[in-house]
Amino acid sequence: MFLELARILLALVAIVGIGWVLRVSGLVKSEDARPINNIIVYVGLPALIFRAVQPAQLEAELAGVAAIAWITFGVVVAISWYVCKFLGLSSRTSGGFVLAAALGNTGYIGYPVAQEFLGDTGLVRAIFFDVFGTVMALLIVGLLIAQRKGASDNGPVRPLKEILTFPAVIALMAGLALRWWDIPEPVMDWLGVLSSLVVPLIMITVGISLRPGTFRRYTIPLTVLLAIRLLLAPLIALVVGPVLLSDYDAVRLVVLEAGMPSMMLTLVIGARFKLDTDFIASAILVTTVGSVITLPLMQLALG
Repeated sequence: MFLELARILLALVAIVGIGWVLRVSGLVKSEDARPINNIIVYVGLPALIFRAVQPAQLEAELAGVAAIAWITFGVVVAISWYVCKFLGLSSRTSGGFVLAAALGNTGYIGYPVAQEFLGDTGLVRAIFFDVFGTVMALLIVGLLIAQRKGASDNGPVRPLKEILTFPAVIALMAGLALRWWDIPEPVMDWLGVLSSLVVPLIMITVGISLRPGTFRRYTIPLTVLLAIRLLLAPLIALVVGPVLLSDYDAVRLVVLEAGMPSMMLTLVIGARFKLDTDFIASAILVTTVGSVITLPLMQLALG
């Protein structure tokens, strides 16, 4: 398992390298990441979620899975907020720090990894951790943090509107509403093709956004963020998991999801609210590379 999980994550890091090469070679520009992100958010991710949820068998453990996502998020936000003050980070950088530390990549990387090691049941649990936990936390709390720490030309954040119009949430609700319908196989296959766009495209956008000089400028903040995102967050889930979940595989799932690298969408949110996107992109890469070691080790320790 250790080597297989490491192989998956290293392949993702290699795709980041492709995006970086495309940018430094002049074939694409930093601003080209925005339309790619729109394809991911509005096309690929909804297809992936609907395709996984619609035929799934739901279980009582799913509420506990989402609750653990929220608990982990809340604790990490509180700790990260004070860490930023201690490090003396600017408002724009601290906003990126809090979002990148508290929000894991529980969708783009979490879905395929959960399915690979915990099967279809693990994938459904991962979706509930992601959509009802991570995504909701982003839309309800994360956007308010970004608005306070940065700036936006789009007016004040309206969390309810953001939730009701977010494509991933709409896809999840549609999948739940149509669970008793027999979706034609060609339609599901077509959705499978669309969902396959998600992971490679988002990793390429990270590579396009990378600025190597950011690593030298923010060595200490990035190191601290790495520890919070990859070590502290899954430890919180490990402590809370057995209290709220009776299934050991569900505990493994929440520890796996809580230990994911920084959420890719934080880069999109950072750009929208004029946060330090150079720092956010570096945080995504650093935690993704670090997760090649931490994720397999934690799952190996859990048996």
